[in-house]
Amino acid sequence: MNKIAEKVLDSTTEFSTPVTANSPELQQLFDFIALGATDRDRDRILPYDVIELIRRSRLGALRIPIAEGGGGSSARELFEVVIRLGDADPNVAHIVRNHFSVTERILRSRRSERNRRWLKAVVDGAIIGLASTELEVKRAGGGQVVNTKLIPDDGGYRLNGKKYYSTGSLYADLIFVRLLSPDDTVVTALLPTKREGIELVDDWDGFGQRLTGTGTTTFTNVRVEAGEVILDTDTDKDNLPYNIVPQLFLTAINAGIIRSVLRDATALVQTRPRTFYHAASEQAVDDPLLQQTVGQIASNAFAAEAIVLAAADALDRLPAAQAQDEEAETAAALTASLSAAKAKLIVDDLVLRSANLLFEVGGASTTKKSSNFDRHWRNARTLASHNPAHFKARAIGDYEINGTPLPKRGFF
Repeated sequence: MNKIAEKVLDSTTEFSTPVTANSPELQQLFDFIALGATDRDRDRILPYDVIELIRRSRLGALRIPIAEGGGGSSARELFEVVIRLGDADPNVAHIVRNHFSVTERILRSRRSERNRRWLKAVVDGAIIGLASTELEVKRAGGGQVVNTKLIPDDGGYRLNGKKYYSTGSLYADLIFVRLLSPDDTVVTALLPTKREGIELVDDWDGFGQRLTGTGTTTFTNVRVEAGEVILDTDTDKDNLPYNIVPQLFLTAINAGIIRSVLRDATALVQTRPRTFYHAASEQAVDDPLLQQTVGQIASNAFAAEAIVLAAADALDRLPAAQAQDEEAETAAALTASLSAAKAKLIVDDLVLRSANLLFEVGGASTTKKSSNFDRHWRNARTLASHNPAHFKARAIGDYEINGTPLPKRGFF
């Protein structure tokens, strides 16, 4: 850990240019984030200062081309960064998940004047959140909307309604909202979070990912301009594989958690002052069983990262396929979706096993609340539960056996 980061970074730090995937400033930022991660998780300290640093660093512009003021990173580089951020603090990584998902959607769409304006806001540091889920909809992820509807008003609209699980929006400058138009078609809009009538409530009570602001968003007579609404007929509405990115993002965070588990496991063995009388060695560092356990965690971390980056490579092959023809694009999108789904099944299993192995190297003392080592399992289990593995496995199996197309909407 780079302890210098604590001295050179604080919430007022300015970055002269946007950070890039390989810049030393980015590693400094992640080191600083990691320094307070355990305390924040244990004491439920919301990371407003950390998000302000991310805003100032313009990390959110990582995927925007250099010519448009961004970092110009590939999908592989983005997910390398997500793994590193998940290692530093999985709460913070999850906060910016929807930001990168929405930014990716804009990047893969036609460059309208509106899209250029939104991308410029991201380059200037804006963070984007999401408000999509409605508990009244019984089939999650299908894209349905029932209670957040636009009402025509003086050349624009008024919006009333309520959304749940608005991860990251508590910290965001803009919020991406799924809505019903006056004619009952599903549309989306990107709105400033400070607009009158928008209320963001931190009421997420899960046992993991407790700092992500995954709460309720209420809209009360909110003004929505006509130009802020993305209609179903807009040429810049959507572009596959928008839904792959947010799912692989969760998997990458879990890969980062294994790295963090490895760091804690190694430190535990190195500093363990005593061992059992029937252990194979008097010193923990020489115990072959503890060495084997740490070795297994290290191997899990390596495998998880390799799997995530292989899936990211499939995303990077999409632009070339899109330039060929529709058939090539469809095949490349299928490969990317399959890769992300398979990655989730394996990485989720590896992270949960690794979080459990941590307690094998430390003994009963590692269960103390002050140590907060249970955060790894709690956070990983919460991330994995966002999209249950058995649904993924069934869809993959149905495709392999019957050639059934994979789901294309949310949660896949």
